[in-house]
Amino acid sequence: MTQLSAAKNGKTTSQMERVAQREGQSVQSIREELAAGRLVIPANPKHCAGKLDPCGIGRSLRTKINANIGVSAVSSDAPAELAKLCVASKFGADTVMDLSVGNDLDAIRQRLLDNSSLPLGTVPIYQVVQENPQNLEQFSFNDIMAVCEKQAVQGVDFFTIHAGIRREHLELAEKRLAGIVSRGGALLGKWMIANNQENPLYEHFDELCKLLAQYDVVISIGDALRPGCLADATDEAQIAELRTIGELTERAQQHGVQVIVEGPGHIPLDQIEYNMKLQDEICNGAPFYVLGPIVTDIAPGYDHVTSAIGATSAAFYGASFLCYVTPVEHLCLPNLDEVKQGVIVYRIAAHAADVARGLPGARQADDAISKARADLDWEKQFELSVDPELARSLHQRDLPDGANYCGMCGADFCPLRLNKEIHSSGSAN
Repeated sequence: MTQLSAAKNGKTTSQMERVAQREGQSVQSIREELAAGRLVIPANPKHCAGKLDPCGIGRSLRTKINANIGVSAVSSDAPAELAKLCVASKFGADTVMDLSVGNDLDAIRQRLLDNSSLPLGTVPIYQVVQENPQNLEQFSFNDIMAVCEKQAVQGVDFFTIHAGIRREHLELAEKRLAGIVSRGGALLGKWMIANNQENPLYEHFDELCKLLAQYDVVISIGDALRPGCLADATDEAQIAELRTIGELTERAQQHGVQVIVEGPGHIPLDQIEYNMKLQDEICNGAPFYVLGPIVTDIAPGYDHVTSAIGATSAAFYGASFLCYVTPVEHLCLPNLDEVKQGVIVYRIAAHAADVARGLPGARQADDAISKARADLDWEKQFELSVDPELARSLHQRDLPDGANYCGMCGADFCPLRLNKEIHSSGSAN
């Protein structure tokens, strides 16, 4: 049974119990949200047999974040990506995706699975085309199925599958400033034109779902036509694909397959609420997984910031799952420090949204660190922060060891210290 089919049959799995424990909710509420398709638990039994610690993704839970890692055709290697996995896990990513392209993909993926307690996702079409490098238009649906099964047997927990882009959508994308910016979407678009055929992932979607159900691999239905710049946001191509994704969401769930829906992309801040609510309506509340959205195109080198602004808004209005963006998005493969920055910034974005939407217990950490700050308990502040090492080093940068004040106001003008003196003198009464 998949987690979805178990939930629909009123059965409780160990993964549901673990998610309930982690979220501080009842198993019944987790099972009900699963059965309704509003929550997923990426937990391939092949990965569960190792060290996977299941997490839940859904609107009733805290907002989750994903970190993309993986070798590129230009740089990095397997040990470096394993180090990035460790950094992502240490600083609070909930899942990771291996987006590797290059050599030894099976070995890289297996190494990540063997060392990851986090659910691991992939984009199988990358390996399909990697195995057909001389002619990208000649792969078949059978090639796709073979790669999907190989990765499922290894233990991959969720796949991004670009089944929503159809041949009829390509002419809509021609009107765009940036065209198709999804790697998987561009590959499939080229295939459809070269072979004068419909997207094989759409045509054979039910067959693919049967394979996914066999291994309980969550399908993350990719938005191949996500906007890659503000000028293309919420256009005909994006919405046409989203409506197809809505159809595929229902079909996948009928097969017992858990579904995540992927979303944009680059969107102006004022369009985010509409996009979140439209997806919820079209896809019947399936968890929404967004890349940012990036709210301005002017800041290469700072897109972890431009996207975190959009991510907080998206999570407030309906997204359940945020794909991090690093400072080097659009520029190069991130290094260890840039992975760390992306994860931490997205933890902040997700947390800020959870606080704003009143999620039970979300503000507990904020109130605890505020009390420590009021008490001038610096060690407690460092312990409770998202990056204790950085907070401690910055506090000590201009001060002697053991200083009980900060370098901004100094000892004599610290308002928190003065406030304590005011209260101790009784003048506050």
